[in-house]
Amino acid sequence: MGRSLRDEVKRVSHASWNAKLRDFDVVDLLRRANRSRIARLLPLKYGAMALSPFGFFRGSVPLMAADLAARPRTGLLAQICGDAHVQNLGAFEAPDGRLIFDINDFDETMVGPWEWDVKRMSASLVLAGREAGNTDKQCKAAVAAFVESYRQWMRRFSEMAVIDLARFQIYRVVSPVRSVLRKAERATPQNSLQKLTILRDGKRRFRELRPRQFHIPRAQCDAAIASLQAYAKTLLPHLAHFFSQYYPEDVVFRVVGTGSVGLRDYVVLMFACTISDPIFIQIKEEPKSAYAPYLPASLVPSHQGERVVAGGRAMQMQSDIFLGWTSIAGRDYVVRQLRDHKAGIEDDDLKGNGLVQYARMAGELLSKGHARSGDSCAISGYLGNSDRCDRAIASFGIAYANQTVKDWEALRRAIRLGKVKAVTPAAPKPPAPKSVPRKTK
Repeated sequence: MGRSLRDEVKRVSHASWNAKLRDFDVVDLLRRANRSRIARLLPLKYGAMALSPFGFFRGSVPLMAADLAARPRTGLLAQICGDAHVQNLGAFEAPDGRLIFDINDFDETMVGPWEWDVKRMSASLVLAGREAGNTDKQCKAAVAAFVESYRQWMRRFSEMAVIDLARFQIYRVVSPVRSVLRKAERATPQNSLQKLTILRDGKRRFRELRPRQFHIPRAQCDAAIASLQAYAKTLLPHLAHFFSQYYPEDVVFRVVGTGSVGLRDYVVLMFACTISDPIFIQIKEEPKSAYAPYLPASLVPSHQGERVVAGGRAMQMQSDIFLGWTSIAGRDYVVRQLRDHKAGIEDDDLKGNGLVQYARMAGELLSKGHARSGDSCAISGYLGNSDRCDRAIASFGIAYANQTVKDWEALRRAIRLGKVKAVTPAAPKPPAPKSVPRKTK
């Protein structure tokens, strides 16, 4: 069945890209997609997108969703990440306490065509690779390695016993991932307690770090805390029991990432019986996925927080033990731990051969997520054993990355003309120089 689909959507057709097929203005589409967000925060989003083509790419999922939906599709569905790019793979703590590396962002997840994830990741490898100082030749080689890895692993997954696939977890690491895991080891709740809070009148309170972190009126704090009662009911009973042993100490509004800027995002500092036992619980607003308008209504869940939870559980073998969902004032939210040993990739990790190694790992992770939730035999049958699809999607990755540069320039032009307001993110302050004791005679 998978092979027969090649007659309808030829594998070489995945290489094609033609911006003339667009029937929308790039900047107008992005502004429409952000209408339901907090308007005063949007300049931060546009400022982050204006910094670089990859920054633009991270904040423009609605744009790529429209572009992908206009292209022929295989019709083979799986749970897709929706925002597959190099920064949305990372380390986090599994329920058994081990650090694992996997897809870790599901804000845009949907049941959709598997190739949409593969194409988005391909373009991101080019953009992030360029940002790290790689040549286009190196970036194209990385994309080809990514698709080859995806195809080869999909074949292996198609031959596995179902129960083995359900249990499959990647524990081995390549060089770029080791540095991520080292950072993750340091990202403990106690470390976050020191970074995000201060001790005031004997109690821990969040720092004011405007415009990215700030306190909110009491009514909003109370609503966020009250929503945790409904959230606890989405947890398994034994996990709800553990969560019930924590009490809220402080609440803050936090602006995170690029694509999520403008959404309502609360972080609750909670303690168990002692101040040395903290957790940070994130209550993050989830609108409909950017892919929802282009897929059958039957595939669009009614609660968007539950959509994110279900998507993560479908693609991951292990997830955050406190992953759940809730609602506040008619809006849907996902609830999870914040910074529980989480860490991501950096530019230096993606230089030279590091980009290819990372690309191969990305191929295995996406393939695993799609195989767990879709028909691995049909997808493998479509991809085949040759590198025809590898080369086609590598060409698409370069072409779409080049288009992203043009779209990024269109946004920057709109900012210069005053059509879009943007605030450039403040650069982090350099650490204070260490004092050197004076030499005495």
